[in-house]
Amino acid sequence: MLAEVIDRILDKGIVVDAWVRVSLVGIELLAIEARIVVASVETYLKYAEAVGLTQSAAMPA
Repeated sequence: MLAEVIDRILDKGIVVDAWVRVSLVGIELLAIEARIVVASVETYLKYAEAVGLTQSAAMPA
C-alpha cells in the first residue's frame, strides 16, 4: 500500500503550497511562503522543459 502511494507520487508528482502570516495589532511579525514539489527526476524534467526552466541550465553563463 505505501509502496503504491510513493510510486504514484513519484510518477505524477505532488505540490504543496503553503503561506503563513502572523501579525499582532496590525504589525506583521512573521511571513512564511513555501512551495514544495515532489516528483521523480523524469517527471520534473518533462514539466520543467515544458515551461522553459531547463533551457537556462543547459546553457552555461
